[in-house]
Amino acid sequence: MIRYLPFLLVLALWIYAFIDCLNTPEEQVRGLPKVVWVIIILLFGEVLVGPIAWLVAGKYRGPVPAGGSTPSEWHRNHHAQFVAPDDNPEFLKSLKEETKKDEALLKDWEADLRRREEELRRRERGEDPKAD
Repeated sequence: MIRYLPFLLVLALWIYAFIDCLNTPEEQVRGLPKVVWVIIILLFGEVLVGPIAWLVAGKYRGPVPAGGSTPSEWHRNHHAQFVAPDDNPEFLKSLKEETKKDEALLKDWEADLRRREEELRRRERGEDPKAD
């Protein structure tokens, strides 16, 4: 298994550099157009020249230009408050509405069951159930 490790590391670096190049905005690519960098990574990936060249010289690595924000900055500045279901008034209101609907449905079923039981009793006694 250990003899495959160098191959897997080369493959992982190749894939990482390729995906990193594809996800990098055009304005952050240095030296060559993005398409040329993709071709270099794909053609010279097996000997690590392409991926290493991309990681060293292909992408501008520095502070984010003014006006932009990284996802991590957005997550740091955006705080969503978690509310437990038993503290959430909307959730509690929906539970009450569901309970009312279920109770109404149960009453309808009970009334239907009573009506059917009464019809069966009348049939057993020999009475005409449609006489009502």
